[in-house]
Amino acid sequence: MFAAVDLGSNSFRLHIGRHDGETIRVVKSARDPIRLAAGLDSKGYLTDQAMQTALESLARFRGILQAHALDAVRVVATNTLRVAKNAPAFLPAAEKAIGYPIEIISGEEEGRLIYMGVASALPAPAEKRLVVDIGGGSTELILGQGQDIQKVESFSIGTVKQSQSFFPGGRIDSAAFEAAILSARSLFEDAAPSYDRQYWTRAYGSSGTIRAMSEAITRNAIGDGELSLQSLEELKARLISYGSTGNIDLVGVKPERIAAMVGGLAILLAIMQELGITTLKAVEAGLRMGVLWDLQLRATKRDRREQSVRDFCRRFHVDDERAARVAGTALSLYMQTKPADDGYVKSLYWSGLLHEVGMAVSHTGYHKHGAYLVENADLPGFTTREQRVMSAMVLAHKGNLRKLGETLTDPDFAKAVLSLRLAVLFMHSRIEADAGEVRLRMKSKIELELRRDRVAEHPTISYWLEKERESWSDVGMDFVLRLG
Repeated sequence: MFAAVDLGSNSFRLHIGRHDGETIRVVKSARDPIRLAAGLDSKGYLTDQAMQTALESLARFRGILQAHALDAVRVVATNTLRVAKNAPAFLPAAEKAIGYPIEIISGEEEGRLIYMGVASALPAPAEKRLVVDIGGGSTELILGQGQDIQKVESFSIGTVKQSQSFFPGGRIDSAAFEAAILSARSLFEDAAPSYDRQYWTRAYGSSGTIRAMSEAITRNAIGDGELSLQSLEELKARLISYGSTGNIDLVGVKPERIAAMVGGLAILLAIMQELGITTLKAVEAGLRMGVLWDLQLRATKRDRREQSVRDFCRRFHVDDERAARVAGTALSLYMQTKPADDGYVKSLYWSGLLHEVGMAVSHTGYHKHGAYLVENADLPGFTTREQRVMSAMVLAHKGNLRKLGETLTDPDFAKAVLSLRLAVLFMHSRIEADAGEVRLRMKSKIELELRRDRVAEHPTISYWLEKERESWSDVGMDFVLRLG
């Protein structure tokens, strides 16, 4: 049984699902329409009130999660927490409130998870699809065929800002709607050729806002009853006739959905006009279902992150043998240091595989180039936090350690850095460190034991280990070498 929590810009939502062999059946759902994006002030900071409301919602969700026997829980945050300037300061309190780590995912990762959720709900395994998801803070366009994702982009336009910018105070008129549509079209026009009709056979809408529009059209007999361009234009005319969000009275549309629907309609019309879409089909699946499926894949050892790292290494022509040797040695050394838990195990292994990726830019300072690439690349399956950890490890594997600052105060992270640095050093010196020839301990000081004959066979190792001793001494850690 898995749980997926989506900290969206419009709503915080939760799914608890059970995998029954073929599908994931949702056994519990919850939603808090807190409109977090509306809590961003003019300088891009979440207000105290917005943060307090969010914490109260997270505490409620924690109670729901505690009432179930869960095998895994994943909490993901989207656009508002991506852009809020005080998000890093807010996260510790938010994680304490819900009781789990919160992963701020990129827009591209959000799109991939959305597609996974949508694909799991559709029967045609070979269908070429375009998926549109309009959220409170961002909009994602995803092309795929069956379960395979071919292209994903995230655009910084969502229902909250669009509603606030063009329909202030809830006022609706024709000029405002046309301005909102034109503004949105300007953001999608450059990407439009990549999503041309020739690349897909059917278009789907996956967000709650799109489903709300579909429900409004169906239950109020608007247009042709489908989520078509004709029906959406008639829905727009109906909304304009009300003159204000406060006057809107549509069967099946919850009051808290109205403001989002107005801004979302402008965005959806812009997308359909710019991409030449005539009809979409709303689907009752998206980000949360994608997260549940991702947890299921991880539980069955089919972690997408593994493939992402392998693809990244190929893209930048990493030497597979050297990378595998460093990664394996680093992991072996790390386990000797007896870390408190396995929190850095995968990050260390992947960092070992990626440690030379920066050589594709330049051999000079390649660790700096590699760190930048790892932190800023689009790596499917990874969160922003995971990429930052790997970036820090890649940066740390070479050169002075002072650049890491306070991160070395985390004992397990320091052990991971030491293990990676030694693995690289042994690889260059051609010492098989994982063959019982090396013993490593790290508590109040670093203690490294090497066979004396190996040092004699590889004379440069003495020079490199002395440099390593100096590097750790610079950050206040004694490094003791013993020859046996």
